[in-house]
Amino acid sequence: MALNRAEKREMRQGRVRRKVVGTDARPRLSVYRSLHHIYAQVISDESGRTLASVSTQSSGLRDELKSKRNLDAAKSVGRRSPRNACRAESSR
Repeated sequence: MALNRAEKREMRQGRVRRKVVGTDARPRLSVYRSLHHIYAQVISDESGRTLASVSTQSSGLRDELKSKRNLDAAKSVGRRSPRNACRAESSR
């Protein structure tokens, strides 16, 4: 039986989730790249919450990027995600 794209993605996620678990002390980073944008989330599986998120659609990044799907965009999202996670942690 041939698997469609969504089923293949679920299988890959399942393999990773069996091995990687985000805790409150050390959350996991989830990155998704669509055709037009890049999204990153810092997730705690213990509490079942997204601690922080950033994407190329975020108000601060949207204006400063020329292209929203190239290497510069990925670097900008990568730089912003720890900052947002630290801010979210300090505001709790």
